[in-house]
Amino acid sequence: MNPRRPLAVLCPLLLICMATANVRATLLPQVNPPQIERITAEELKSKLARKKPLTIIDVRASNAYITSDQKIKGAIRVKLRRLKYRLSLPPLKDIPRDREVITYCACSHEETSIRAAQLLLAAGFKNVRALKGGWDAWLKADGQLETKPRHL
Repeated sequence: MNPRRPLAVLCPLLLICMATANVRATLLPQVNPPQIERITAEELKSKLARKKPLTIIDVRASNAYITSDQKIKGAIRVKLRRLKYRLSLPPLKDIPRDREVITYCACSHEETSIRAAQLLLAAGFKNVRALKGGWDAWLKADGQLETKPRHL
């Protein structure tokens, strides 16, 4: 068998596949994730001081969460990869849909908290924001903290 024969058949096939993929990519509508509003640490501190009904979700990466002894006062811990699963279940009792939801992480550009906010918006939540500057901004603003549970 000629060793060039398989290449002669494969190359045109690859070109056809690539051309088809390019046509599909240009014909399909581009879906951009929704822009996520941010809330500053000062704004969040003010809302907490006025006892506004909020749900604060801590989506820090496991290593950032484990190495810290504290969390934002009243925050609930949800790992990002579990949030998507939890949102597919019947309505979450610990994340009411009628409250403002604030997500925060320890990422330098709020990547994880933005992703969590996008998941919540896609699941039908209406008022979701990410903490600008995340955990570090909260610490710098001297925001309210509480000791996190030891079992987590």
